[in-house]
Formats: sequence, C-alpha cells, structure tokens
Amino acid sequence: MGIRSAYPKAVAVHHIPSTTSNRYRYRWQQSHNNHTIISTTTVSSHRPSKSPLQIRLPLLQSPKRKDPNPHETARAPTSPTAIKTTSTTSDVLSLMDSLRLPIPADIYASLVKECTITKDAARAAELHAHINRTGLRPRLPLLNRLLLMYVSCGCTDAARQLFDEMSLKDYNSWAIMIAGYVDSGDYDEAVKSFVAMLQHHDNMLEVPSAWIIAWVLKACVNTMNLGLGEQVHGWLLKAGYTMNLFVSSSLINFYGKFKCLGDADFVFDQIPLRDTVIWTNKIVNNCREEHFEEVLNAFKEMGRAGIKKNHFTLSSVLSACAKLKDDGRCGLQVHANAIKLGIDSNVFVQCGLVDMYGKCGLLRDARMVFETIRRPEKYCMLECHAYWLHSARVLH
Repeated sequence: MGIRSAYPKAVAVHHIPSTTSNRYRYRWQQSHNNHTIISTTTVSSHRPSKSPLQIRLPLLQSPKRKDPNPHETARAPTSPTAIKTTSTTSDVLSLMDSLRLPIPADIYASLVKECTITKDAARAAELHAHINRTGLRPRLPLLNRLLLMYVSCGCTDAARQLFDEMSLKDYNSWAIMIAGYVDSGDYDEAVKSFVAMLQHHDNMLEVPSAWIIAWVLKACVNTMNLGLGEQVHGWLLKAGYTMNLFVSSSLINFYGKFKCLGDADFVFDQIPLRDTVIWTNKIVNNCREEHFEEVLNAFKEMGRAGIKKNHFTLSSVLSACAKLKDDGRCGLQVHANAIKLGIDSNVFVQCGLVDMYGKCGLLRDARMVFETIRRPEKYCMLECHAYWLHSARVLH
C-alpha cells in the first residue's frame, strides 16, 4: 500500500536491495519549480515495496549574493584606530569639575602647552581663570608656561599683567616678555624690559640666555639705539660671553645694520671657530654696503676654510656678482659651485642666477635658468623684470 502526497510526482529513485532489516535512504533532488523532494524508500528483507512514501518540502535557499558592481567604490572596514576623538581644554576641565576631582599641576601644564600650540586666546584665558578659581598656587615653571601661552596667543597685555603679579621671576620670565614685545613689534617696551631686568638682577656678570641678547639687539636695530647695543656688547665682553656663536652672529648682524663694518669685523676676528652663519653674515654686510670685492674674498676664504655654503650664502654672492662688470665670469663660477653642492635647484639660488645673468647680458643662460623655476611669478618677479628690461635694451 502506497501513500502519495498531493504534490507533483517526484523524480524516480532506484531501489537498492538489502538483506538486512528495514533501512531508510534519503536522496535530495532539485525539481524544476525550486522545491526539494525527499524520497523515502523502505526496503524489506522479504520483498521490495512497490509504492515508496514521498514527502515534498519547500527548499531552504541561502540568501543570494549580490554581484559586485565594478563601478562602486569599495568601502574600507572601519578600524578602531581610524576613529579619532578630539577633546578641547573646556571638555577636560568640565569633566574634572563634574567628577569633583582636583586637577594636578602637571595636567594644567599639559593643557597650557596645548593652548600654546593652538594659539587659542579664548581657551587660554578660560584655562587661566580656572586655575585662579581652584585656588592653586602655581610654581615658577607653570607661571612661565602661562606667560609663554599668552605671548604665543598675542595677548601681551594679559602676559604683562601676569608678569607684574609674579612675586618671583627668573631669566626665562624676562626672556618671554622681551621676545613677546619684539614679536609684536613693540620694540620700545622690549628695550625697557631689558633695562628693568638688569636692574632687577644684581649679578651683572651672570649673562642670561643667548636668546635674550638676540632679541634685545634686534630691538636696538629697530629703535635705532646704537648706544644700548654697544653697551650690551661691552657687557658681554666683560662677562666673557662673546665666544657664543649665536651671540656673535647677532652682534655681527647688529653692527652691519648700523653700517659699522669695522666693529662687525672685530667681532668676526674674535671668533676662533666660525660656522656657516658667521661667514654668511659677514658676506651679507659687505654686499649691503656694496663692497663686492670683499664679498668675493670672503667667499673664497670660506671655501678654503672648508665651511659648507648654503643657499643664503650663494644668493648673497650672486647679488654681488650681478653688480660686477666682469661679463659674468664670477657668476659662472658661483653657478658651478652651486651645481657641485647640489643646491642649484633652490629657488633663491635660481632667482639670483636669473638676476645675475640678466644684468650681465647673458640672456640665453638667464632664460635657461628661468625655465627651470617652478612658479617664477611668485618667487622672482624683480629678477624677471631685470631680465626682460635688459632684453629690451639689447633689442633696441
């Protein structure tokens, strides 16, 4: 006796004889209408069944994959490290206040450093106000950091107010204030602060940081205060501090701006070991005063001393070569030196070469260098003007 389902007829299944007891074998086959037929065959040890039991079940299909579209841009999986979270100084302060946790001085120092880098005046003022509200008494290192933060943000008035409230000051405190005034263009206040610093410290033989000397000499140049600069030089001589290369370079530049080349050469001769900056300052001073022969002599001595030249050195020497009436012979040698040093592709050197070749009448060489400059309209408009002006004179 066979029992058939009401579903369509299944695919025929061959009977496999067996000598054992009833066994069941299952075979899955796909029909044309996407349904599965489970054919169950009962095999008897005496005689085979003529009507197998057939049960029709729906097919369990796996979800279809979407064919990739070559025009779609694949999205990279988001990694935990790719997610960046940014928190401001206000967020950190609000979080610590909500947790009612005291903020240690090192955390304040980190937040002050962040405001110094970002140069955010509003957050700087907020951070300083928070320190005052907590009743924390900052020590001198943190106070100096606060001064530097205000100076970096351009808040010299706030820095001055904090500076006046400080009961203890060191050379770093004065240096920050002097640098802030010079950087903001208030050179008179920088000079006054330097004089006040000398009056505040009794030990005149104790020389502050070299950076203070450099800022003060720059302020003297911009205020045309030659006398104060000479007094600073005498003070440095008395303290035996003129051997510092940075200070000596600042003195050479200072005397050169006042056209006192004799004093600049005196400082230069007192230096036993001269570096590239010292030699370049000497060359720039002579070039500014149109002592072009001295420029070439210093350039040759620099080479004999084995001092490495940079693009500032070569651009200054090329400026002197452009004024010499030697048909560009010295300029050609400087150009060869630049190629040898591998700095002929520097934009300052290239502009100097265009200017030199143009003024010497070597228009073909000037054009060859001009064509190698990237964005010449941005870097060497004056040199290009001299080149085209000389070209017009030759044509006429």
